[in-house]
Amino acid sequence: MSSSVERIDREAREEFGRRGRTVVHRGELLRHPVYTRVLHWSVAISFVLSLLSGFAIYSPWLYRWLTPLFGGGAMTRFLHPWFGLAFTIAFFFQFLNWFAPMRWTSADSRWMRRLRAYVTNQEKSEPKETGFFNAGQKLYFWLIALSAILFLITGVLLWFDDVVLRWLVAVSYVVHDLAALIMLAGFIIHIYEGTAAAPGTFRSMTDGTVTRDWARTHHPAWYEEVAKNEPREDRDNRPTST
Repeated sequence: MSSSVERIDREAREEFGRRGRTVVHRGELLRHPVYTRVLHWSVAISFVLSLLSGFAIYSPWLYRWLTPLFGGGAMTRFLHPWFGLAFTIAFFFQFLNWFAPMRWTSADSRWMRRLRAYVTNQEKSEPKETGFFNAGQKLYFWLIALSAILFLITGVLLWFDDVVLRWLVAVSYVVHDLAALIMLAGFIIHIYEGTAAAPGTFRSMTDGTVTRDWARTHHPAWYEEVAKNEPREDRDNRPTST
């Protein structure tokens, strides 16, 4: 089963690689290929749709202005579980795509000890051992993975609440809402960290590239790994920090 899923993931990456193209200009590095960007935005869009429709269902009197966006109350209730299912499927493939670089290392444990300095932007650059993802990004990823599992299980129980024990439905409501709020909090932090906190990050999910200065500043170990594998003429011509 796992090998079949991995094969599907690999074939999807290859197919998107053939159909999509990322232009990398001089002074830039490829950060996220087309396949990764498509998955990222699929997860983001389906999550926002799930969140907005969920708010409309959870508190109609407060969020009644949301239901017209989905065609009314009845249509909102119909679409919400499908939005959630789309989010789960998209995140599943994103999980496969990022599983390897999201593995926790000793460097991540050391990074966590300087979390306060990172949050308050006391240091201008990341530690030299910071790779493709830092510990904060990995923590967010695994938190979303856990929340997505709870989101899916409780969502299915609520979807078929007519055949589920009432106490289980009641518990599912609480867990489902908590998982959604956790994901919302992480989503807000993610947006901030990907825009205002680290300028140049957002373009990695639009153009797929980052500047060399950005890579050296935020992910120095990844930058050195990429630079080491470059053709010699590219290494010789890369811009230096000032």
